[in-house]
Amino acid sequence: MAFPHRQKGWLGLIGLVFALVIVALLARTILKEYGLFKDPEAQAKSAKAPANETEQAASVTPRNALERARELQGQVQQQAIDEEKRIDAAIPK
Repeated sequence: MAFPHRQKGWLGLIGLVFALVIVALLARTILKEYGLFKDPEAQAKSAKAPANETEQAASVTPRNALERARELQGQVQQQAIDEEKRIDAAIPK
């Protein structure tokens, strides 16, 4: 009668490990969907260089993005100054 009692502990441990494996697989799938888990195959595909010059020109580098943001900021500030001058000119003194 001592034999079934010992086996219950092993069966529980195996069941717990099996449940842990299932949870890990589900977590990996969810992380892949959210883009937080980097798949080695996906990294190899994304690491390839663009095939032609138009694809290279279309890719935005962080430095290029910062320059574009600064230019846009300057344009917005200039438009705000112009709008302020137009409003001041429209108000009679």
